[in-house]
Amino acid sequence: MAQTFEFYSERADAAASAADEATLDNVRERELRAEKTWRGLAEQARKVSEDREKAARQKAAKREAEADEADTEAQAEG
Repeated sequence: MAQTFEFYSERADAAASAADEATLDNVRERELRAEKTWRGLAEQARKVSEDREKAARQKAAKREAEADEADTEAQAEG
């Protein structure tokens, strides 16, 4: 199951909150490391999503151009 930017961002926010509430230094540091990791995963998920959307737009534009070219050729023949 692919996780979303929102999921990772929520986890990062939860880790940041836990770090703020931590009374022990090692717990605070652990939660801050977790937050950093979750934020990195969120950014990666955002980038993957944007790349997929870009690829889909490019494919759609290519299909449209090919369809236009086929219509032009059909009109020239007919």
